[in-house]
Amino acid sequence: MRSSNPVLTRSNRGFAQMDPTRLGNDSLEATYAAPAASSLRTGRMTMDDVVMRTATLFAVLVAVGAFAWGANSPGLALVGFLGGFVLAMVNTFSKKVRVPLIVAYAAAQGLALGTISRIYNEAYSGIVGQAVIGTLCAFGGILVAYRSGKIRVTPKFTRIMVGALMGYLVFSLITIFTGRPGGATGLLVAVAAVALATFFLVLDFDQIEKSIAAGAPQEESWRMAFGLMVTIVWLYLEVLRLLSILRNSD
Repeated sequence: MRSSNPVLTRSNRGFAQMDPTRLGNDSLEATYAAPAASSLRTGRMTMDDVVMRTATLFAVLVAVGAFAWGANSPGLALVGFLGGFVLAMVNTFSKKVRVPLIVAYAAAQGLALGTISRIYNEAYSGIVGQAVIGTLCAFGGILVAYRSGKIRVTPKFTRIMVGALMGYLVFSLITIFTGRPGGATGLLVAVAAVALATFFLVLDFDQIEKSIAAGAPQEESWRMAFGLMVTIVWLYLEVLRLLSILRNSD
């Protein structure tokens, strides 16, 4: 039940005691039927729970993003990025699911994405709509591939993804001081970043399925939704960057 996605790793600790391989079906049912006053939560997480929580978070992001788009203030982007980073760290390393902080993270991302999307759209008319469609297509395509069994999460696949992510993070830190490469190299880097973010969705899908199969408590659906949001927001930003490079080359 260990996840390769650092955002979702903490969820394993919260319901390790409910692993069906360690508890019989009767014991597991009794565990979830325990009084609400006990330290255990009632109800198991389902896919519908994850979908509903994810939709709720994105509704918050879009609503706040629309406000930030209208305000068009770079200061809001700075507040959103800094606040989002702090909240992401807190939610990632917290053993307890903190729903208000997860919702606050969605709002912070709305401030950041709404502002930066407005900036990109003023520079490249219509690029935001293209980025949204591209993100949805990437999400849908990788979901179909995963559900059809064409992509499997194996230890080797996980190691490759985590290693690629570490390399990309180091590269991103370096480019803060040197600037991103342009030309054909910049295009290749942008394509690789989009591919990496897309394939990281596979790790998210796999962890969600494993958590449901292990009988994770219902509240963990918020953590799963948070993990999905982190990856999808990353994917959107990479698609936006890739499209801007392609538009510049026209």
